[in-house]
Amino acid sequence: MTKLTLISLFHNDFADKYYVGDTCMEPMFWFVDHFTKILGPICVTAVIFLSSSLILIAYVIGLPFYLRQNFYLLTVALIIGHWLLICVVFYYYMAFTTQPGYPPQGAMISEAVSICKRCIAPKPPRTHHCIVCNRCILKMDHHCPWLNNCVGHFNHRYFFMFCAYAWIGVVFVIIFGIPVAYEHFFGNSEYNSISPVVVDFVKAVSSHIFYKSFKQEQNVLQESLSSNSTSKVNEWPKTLYHSCIVYGALLCVAVLFVLGGLLAWHARLISKGETSIESHINKKETARLLKEGKIYENPYNYGIAKNWKIFLCVGYRRPWWHIFLPFAEEPLGDGMQWNILSNVELSDNERANIKTCLVKMS
Repeated sequence: MTKLTLISLFHNDFADKYYVGDTCMEPMFWFVDHFTKILGPICVTAVIFLSSSLILIAYVIGLPFYLRQNFYLLTVALIIGHWLLICVVFYYYMAFTTQPGYPPQGAMISEAVSICKRCIAPKPPRTHHCIVCNRCILKMDHHCPWLNNCVGHFNHRYFFMFCAYAWIGVVFVIIFGIPVAYEHFFGNSEYNSISPVVVDFVKAVSSHIFYKSFKQEQNVLQESLSSNSTSKVNEWPKTLYHSCIVYGALLCVAVLFVLGGLLAWHARLISKGETSIESHINKKETARLLKEGKIYENPYNYGIAKNWKIFLCVGYRRPWWHIFLPFAEEPLGDGMQWNILSNVELSDNERANIKTCLVKMS
Protein backbone atom coordinates (compact mmCIF):
# COMPACT_ATOMS: atom_id res chain seq x y z
CA MET A 1 0.00 0.00 0.00
CA THR A 2 2.83 2.38 0.88
CA LYS A 3 4.62 1.60 -2.39
CA LEU A 4 1.45 2.24 -4.38
CA THR A 5 0.96 5.57 -2.59
CA LEU A 6 4.52 6.68 -3.38
CA ILE A 7 4.16 5.67 -7.02
CA SER A 8 0.89 7.56 -7.35
CA LEU A 9 2.51 10.68 -5.88
CA PHE A 10 5.88 10.71 -7.65
CA HIS A 11 5.61 8.55 -10.77
CA ASN A 12 5.90 10.34 -14.09
CA ASP A 13 5.56 8.22 -17.19
CA PHE A 14 7.45 10.81 -19.25
CA ALA A 15 10.46 10.87 -16.92
CA ASP A 16 13.55 9.05 -18.16
CA LYS A 17 17.26 9.14 -17.36
CA TYR A 18 17.74 12.26 -19.51
CA TYR A 19 14.93 14.07 -17.68
CA VAL A 20 16.43 13.09 -14.32
CA GLY A 21 19.86 14.22 -15.49
CA ASP A 22 18.54 17.61 -16.61
CA THR A 23 16.75 18.03 -13.28
CA CYS A 24 19.91 17.24 -11.30
CA MET A 25 21.93 19.65 -13.44
CA GLU A 26 19.43 22.48 -13.03
CA PRO A 27 21.34 24.12 -10.10
CA MET A 28 24.49 24.22 -12.22
CA PHE A 29 22.55 25.72 -15.14
CA TRP A 30 21.17 28.36 -12.77
CA PHE A 31 24.69 29.18 -11.54
CA VAL A 32 26.00 29.47 -15.11
CA ASP A 33 23.09 31.69 -16.17
CA HIS A 34 23.54 34.08 -13.25
CA PHE A 35 27.28 34.20 -12.54
CA THR A 36 29.26 33.28 -15.66
CA LYS A 37 28.67 36.69 -17.22
CA ILE A 38 30.16 38.23 -14.09
CA LEU A 39 33.10 35.79 -14.04
CA GLY A 40 34.00 36.59 -17.66
CA PRO A 41 35.42 40.11 -17.08
CA ILE A 42 37.13 38.88 -13.90
CA CYS A 43 38.85 36.05 -15.80
CA VAL A 44 39.96 38.40 -18.59
CA THR A 45 41.41 40.79 -16.00
CA ALA A 46 43.19 37.85 -14.36
CA VAL A 47 44.75 36.78 -17.68
CA ILE A 48 46.02 40.30 -18.34
CA PHE A 49 47.34 40.72 -14.80
CA LEU A 50 49.11 37.34 -14.62
CA SER A 51 50.64 37.73 -18.08
CA SER A 52 51.80 41.29 -17.40
CA SER A 53 53.31 40.33 -14.05
CA LEU A 54 55.29 37.47 -15.60
CA ILE A 55 56.55 39.73 -18.40
CA LEU A 56 57.56 42.38 -15.85
CA ILE A 57 59.49 39.80 -13.82
CA ALA A 58 61.28 38.63 -16.96
CA TYR A 59 62.40 42.19 -17.72
CA VAL A 60 63.31 43.21 -14.17
CA ILE A 61 65.13 40.00 -13.14
CA GLY A 62 65.96 38.06 -16.30
CA LEU A 63 67.26 40.96 -18.39
CA PRO A 64 69.96 42.14 -15.92
CA PHE A 65 70.97 38.52 -15.23
CA TYR A 66 71.70 37.64 -18.87
CA LEU A 67 73.17 41.08 -19.49
CA ARG A 68 75.91 40.13 -17.00
CA GLN A 69 76.20 36.51 -18.15
CA ASN A 70 76.09 36.40 -21.94
CA PHE A 71 75.17 39.30 -24.22
CA TYR A 72 74.74 37.09 -27.31
CA LEU A 73 72.41 34.72 -25.47
CA LEU A 74 70.48 37.75 -24.26
CA THR A 75 70.08 38.94 -27.86
CA VAL A 76 68.68 35.56 -28.90
CA ALA A 77 66.35 35.54 -25.89
CA LEU A 78 65.08 39.04 -26.68
CA ILE A 79 64.33 38.15 -30.31
CA ILE A 80 62.53 34.90 -29.49
CA GLY A 81 60.79 36.37 -26.45
CA HIS A 82 59.39 39.39 -28.26
CA TRP A 83 58.27 37.22 -31.19
CA LEU A 84 56.33 35.01 -28.77
CA LEU A 85 54.96 38.05 -26.94
CA ILE A 86 53.66 39.61 -30.16
CA CYS A 87 51.99 36.35 -31.19
CA VAL A 88 50.39 35.82 -27.76
CA VAL A 89 49.01 39.36 -27.58
CA PHE A 90 47.79 39.31 -31.19
CA TYR A 91 45.99 35.98 -30.99
CA TYR A 92 44.44 36.75 -27.61
CA TYR A 93 43.14 40.06 -28.91
CA MET A 94 41.73 38.40 -32.04
CA ALA A 95 40.08 35.58 -30.06
CA PHE A 96 38.68 38.12 -27.60
CA THR A 97 37.27 40.57 -30.16
CA THR A 98 36.25 38.27 -33.05
CA GLN A 99 32.65 37.12 -32.97
CA PRO A 100 32.35 33.32 -33.14
CA GLY A 101 29.61 33.49 -35.77
CA TYR A 102 25.83 33.46 -35.47
CA PRO A 103 23.06 32.15 -37.73
CA PRO A 104 21.20 34.99 -39.46
CA GLN A 105 18.12 36.00 -37.51
CA GLY A 106 14.74 36.17 -39.16
CA ALA A 107 15.97 34.57 -42.37
CA MET A 108 15.19 31.30 -44.08
CA ILE A 109 18.10 28.90 -43.59
CA SER A 110 18.02 26.18 -46.19
CA GLU A 111 20.93 24.39 -44.50
CA ALA A 112 19.06 24.04 -41.17
CA VAL A 113 19.02 20.53 -39.74
CA SER A 114 16.98 21.21 -36.59
CA ILE A 115 15.23 23.86 -34.52
CA CYS A 116 16.85 25.38 -31.44
CA LYS A 117 14.60 24.75 -28.43
CA ARG A 118 15.74 27.97 -26.74
CA CYS A 119 15.91 30.36 -29.70
CA ILE A 120 12.98 28.69 -31.50
CA ALA A 121 14.96 29.27 -34.68
CA PRO A 122 16.55 27.07 -37.38
CA LYS A 123 19.98 25.60 -36.56
CA PRO A 124 22.55 24.90 -39.30
CA PRO A 125 24.83 21.85 -38.98
CA ARG A 126 27.37 21.93 -36.12
CA THR A 127 25.53 24.85 -34.49
CA HIS A 128 24.74 24.79 -30.77
CA HIS A 129 23.11 27.13 -28.29
CA CYS A 130 25.27 28.87 -25.68
CA ILE A 131 23.38 29.40 -22.44
CA VAL A 132 25.82 32.15 -21.39
CA CYS A 133 25.60 34.22 -24.58
CA ASN A 134 21.97 33.12 -25.00
CA ARG A 135 22.56 32.71 -28.74
CA CYS A 136 23.23 29.94 -31.21
CA ILE A 137 26.91 29.70 -32.20
CA LEU A 138 28.16 28.42 -35.55
CA LYS A 139 30.42 25.38 -35.05
CA MET A 140 30.44 26.03 -31.32
CA ASP A 141 33.32 24.49 -29.38
CA HIS A 142 32.75 25.95 -25.90
CA HIS A 143 32.22 29.19 -24.01
CA CYS A 144 35.60 30.39 -22.72
CA PRO A 145 35.43 32.59 -19.58
CA TRP A 146 39.11 33.54 -20.06
CA LEU A 147 38.07 35.24 -23.31
CA ASN A 148 34.61 36.25 -22.09
CA ASN A 149 33.54 34.98 -25.49
CA CYS A 150 32.34 31.85 -27.22
CA VAL A 151 34.80 29.83 -29.27
CA GLY A 152 33.15 29.13 -32.60
CA HIS A 153 33.68 28.98 -36.33
CA PHE A 154 35.34 32.38 -36.83
CA ASN A 155 37.60 32.57 -33.76
CA HIS A 156 38.43 28.91 -33.10
CA ARG A 157 41.82 29.17 -34.80
CA TYR A 158 42.69 32.35 -32.88
CA PHE A 159 41.85 30.61 -29.59
CA PHE A 160 43.99 27.57 -30.37
CA MET A 161 46.93 29.64 -31.61
CA PHE A 162 46.79 31.79 -28.47
CA CYS A 163 46.92 28.67 -26.30
CA ALA A 164 49.78 27.25 -28.37
CA TYR A 165 51.92 30.39 -28.27
CA ALA A 166 51.14 31.03 -24.61
CA TRP A 167 52.29 27.50 -23.76
CA ILE A 168 55.46 27.88 -25.85
CA GLY A 169 56.05 31.22 -24.13
CA VAL A 170 55.83 29.59 -20.71
CA VAL A 171 58.30 26.90 -21.81
CA PHE A 172 60.60 29.69 -23.03
CA VAL A 173 60.41 31.48 -19.66
CA ILE A 174 61.12 28.24 -17.80
CA ILE A 175 64.16 27.42 -19.96
CA PHE A 176 65.70 30.86 -19.54
CA GLY A 177 64.52 31.16 -15.93
CA ILE A 178 66.16 27.97 -14.63
CA PRO A 179 69.70 29.51 -14.55
CA VAL A 180 68.33 32.56 -12.73
CA ALA A 181 66.57 30.43 -10.11
CA TYR A 182 69.57 28.11 -9.76
CA GLU A 183 71.93 31.00 -9.02
CA HIS A 184 69.43 32.43 -6.57
CA PHE A 185 68.85 29.25 -4.54
CA PHE A 186 72.15 27.40 -4.94
CA GLY A 187 74.68 29.99 -6.07
CA ASN A 188 76.46 32.85 -4.40
CA SER A 189 74.03 35.50 -5.56
CA GLU A 190 73.71 38.53 -3.31
CA TYR A 191 70.39 39.57 -4.87
CA ASN A 192 72.23 41.96 -7.17
CA SER A 193 70.47 40.86 -10.36
CA ILE A 194 67.44 43.00 -9.74
CA SER A 195 67.20 46.21 -11.71
CA PRO A 196 68.82 49.17 -9.89
CA VAL A 197 65.83 51.30 -10.86
CA VAL A 198 63.50 48.94 -9.00
CA VAL A 199 65.85 48.81 -6.02
CA ASP A 200 65.95 52.60 -5.76
CA PHE A 201 62.18 52.79 -6.14
CA VAL A 202 61.57 50.18 -3.43
CA LYS A 203 64.04 51.86 -1.10
CA ALA A 204 62.41 55.24 -1.61
CA VAL A 205 58.90 53.90 -1.00
CA SER A 206 59.88 51.76 1.99
CA SER A 207 61.88 54.61 3.53
CA HIS A 208 58.86 56.87 3.25
CA ILE A 209 56.60 54.25 4.85
CA PHE A 210 58.94 53.56 7.74
CA TYR A 211 59.59 57.27 8.22
CA LYS A 212 55.90 58.06 8.61
CA SER A 213 55.32 55.19 11.02
CA PHE A 214 58.40 55.94 13.11
CA LYS A 215 57.60 59.63 13.27
CA GLN A 216 54.61 58.84 15.43
CA GLU A 217 56.72 56.98 17.99
CA GLN A 218 58.26 58.49 21.08
CA ASN A 219 61.52 60.39 20.78
CA VAL A 220 63.15 58.06 23.31
CA LEU A 221 63.11 55.15 20.82
CA GLN A 222 64.08 57.26 17.81
CA GLU A 223 67.65 56.01 17.54
CA SER A 224 66.84 52.29 17.79
CA LEU A 225 63.94 52.55 15.42
CA SER A 226 66.08 54.35 12.86
CA SER A 227 68.59 51.51 12.83
CA ASN A 228 65.78 48.97 12.48
CA SER A 229 64.25 50.91 9.61
CA THR A 230 67.57 50.99 7.77
CA SER A 231 67.97 47.22 8.02
CA LYS A 232 64.38 46.66 6.89
CA VAL A 233 64.83 49.00 3.93
CA ASN A 234 67.92 47.05 2.87
CA GLU A 235 65.97 43.79 3.11
CA TRP A 236 63.22 44.95 0.75
CA PRO A 237 65.08 44.29 -2.54
CA LYS A 238 66.07 40.83 -1.32
CA THR A 239 62.53 39.95 -0.28
CA LEU A 240 61.11 41.32 -3.50
CA TYR A 241 63.65 39.42 -5.62
CA HIS A 242 62.96 36.14 -3.82
CA SER A 243 59.18 36.59 -3.97
CA CYS A 244 59.27 37.35 -7.70
CA ILE A 245 61.25 34.19 -8.46
CA VAL A 246 58.95 31.96 -6.38
CA TYR A 247 55.82 33.58 -7.81
CA GLY A 248 57.06 33.27 -11.40
CA ALA A 249 58.10 29.64 -10.90
CA LEU A 250 54.74 28.61 -9.41
CA LEU A 251 52.83 30.45 -12.12
CA CYS A 252 54.87 28.90 -14.94
CA VAL A 253 54.57 25.35 -13.59
CA ALA A 254 50.81 25.70 -13.12
CA VAL A 255 50.26 27.11 -16.61
CA LEU A 256 52.64 24.53 -18.12
CA PHE A 257 50.49 21.59 -17.01
CA VAL A 258 47.01 23.13 -17.14
CA LEU A 259 47.39 24.88 -20.48
CA GLY A 260 49.42 21.97 -21.84
CA GLY A 261 46.59 19.56 -21.08
CA LEU A 262 44.04 21.88 -22.67
CA LEU A 263 46.23 22.31 -25.74
CA ALA A 264 46.72 18.55 -26.16
CA TRP A 265 42.98 17.97 -25.81
CA HIS A 266 42.10 20.49 -28.52
CA ALA A 267 44.88 19.23 -30.81
CA ARG A 268 43.36 15.76 -30.55
CA LEU A 269 39.90 17.12 -31.38
CA ILE A 270 41.21 19.03 -34.40
CA SER A 271 42.97 15.90 -35.66
CA LYS A 272 39.63 14.07 -35.50
CA GLY A 273 37.71 16.91 -37.15
CA GLU A 274 35.38 17.60 -34.25
CA THR A 275 34.67 20.19 -31.56
CA SER A 276 34.41 19.70 -27.80
CA ILE A 277 30.64 19.39 -28.01
CA GLU A 278 30.78 17.06 -31.01
CA SER A 279 33.27 14.87 -29.14
CA HIS A 280 30.62 13.98 -26.55
CA ILE A 281 27.96 13.50 -29.21
CA ASN A 282 30.22 11.28 -31.32
CA LYS A 283 31.13 9.14 -28.30
CA LYS A 284 27.46 8.42 -27.65
CA GLU A 285 26.84 7.62 -31.31
CA THR A 286 29.92 5.38 -31.45
CA ALA A 287 28.74 3.41 -28.40
CA ARG A 288 25.18 3.15 -29.73
CA LEU A 289 26.21 1.87 -33.16
CA LEU A 290 28.83 -0.43 -31.68
CA LYS A 291 26.06 -2.34 -29.91
CA GLU A 292 24.49 -2.86 -33.33
CA GLY A 293 27.77 -4.08 -34.79
CA LYS A 294 28.34 -0.89 -36.79
CA ILE A 295 31.13 1.69 -36.91
CA TYR A 296 30.29 5.37 -36.56
CA GLU A 297 31.96 7.71 -39.06
CA ASN A 298 32.37 11.36 -38.21
CA PRO A 299 31.10 13.08 -41.39
CA TYR A 300 33.48 16.03 -40.83
CA ASN A 301 36.68 14.00 -40.40
CA TYR A 302 38.66 14.36 -43.64
CA GLY A 303 41.89 12.88 -42.29
CA ILE A 304 44.48 14.35 -39.94
CA ALA A 305 46.45 16.30 -42.56
CA LYS A 306 43.41 17.78 -44.29
CA ASN A 307 41.73 18.59 -40.96
CA TRP A 308 44.76 20.63 -39.87
CA LYS A 309 45.08 22.38 -43.22
CA ILE A 310 41.44 23.45 -43.06
CA PHE A 311 41.68 24.54 -39.44
CA LEU A 312 44.93 26.52 -39.77
CA CYS A 313 43.97 28.01 -43.15
CA VAL A 314 47.23 26.85 -44.72
CA GLY A 315 47.82 24.96 -47.92
CA TYR A 316 44.82 26.62 -49.57
CA ARG A 317 45.33 30.37 -49.17
CA ARG A 318 48.68 30.67 -47.42
CA PRO A 319 51.87 28.57 -47.16
CA TRP A 320 52.38 26.48 -44.03
CA TRP A 321 55.08 28.75 -42.56
CA HIS A 322 52.46 31.43 -41.91
CA ILE A 323 51.59 29.63 -38.67
CA PHE A 324 54.78 31.15 -37.25
CA LEU A 325 53.48 34.66 -37.91
CA PRO A 326 50.54 36.51 -36.37
CA PHE A 327 48.04 36.80 -39.21
CA ALA A 328 44.30 37.35 -39.41
CA GLU A 329 42.46 34.99 -41.72
CA GLU A 330 38.83 33.97 -41.88
CA PRO A 331 38.26 30.21 -41.92
CA LEU A 332 37.05 28.36 -44.98
CA GLY A 333 33.31 28.57 -45.47
CA ASP A 334 30.63 30.61 -43.77
CA GLY A 335 29.91 28.15 -40.95
CA MET A 336 26.48 27.41 -42.41
CA GLN A 337 27.31 24.82 -45.04
CA TRP A 338 29.62 21.87 -44.46
CA ASN A 339 30.95 19.23 -46.79
CA ILE A 340 30.47 15.78 -45.33
CA LEU A 341 33.03 13.02 -45.73
CA SER A 342 31.17 11.27 -48.54
CA ASN A 343 31.24 14.46 -50.65
CA VAL A 344 34.94 15.25 -50.16
CA GLU A 345 37.55 14.06 -52.61
CA LEU A 346 40.12 12.00 -50.73
CA SER A 347 42.91 9.74 -51.86
CA ASP A 348 42.82 6.02 -51.13
CA ASN A 349 45.51 6.44 -48.48
CA GLU A 350 43.54 9.19 -46.70
CA ARG A 351 40.38 7.09 -46.65
CA ALA A 352 42.37 4.09 -45.38
CA ASN A 353 43.84 6.20 -42.58
CA ILE A 354 40.38 7.41 -41.57
CA LYS A 355 39.03 3.85 -41.45
CA THR A 356 42.02 2.76 -39.36
CA CYS A 357 41.33 5.57 -36.88
CA LEU A 358 37.65 4.59 -36.72
CA VAL A 359 38.50 0.99 -35.94
CA LYS A 360 40.87 2.11 -33.16
CA MET A 361 38.16 4.39 -31.73
CA SER A 362 35.65 1.57 -31.64
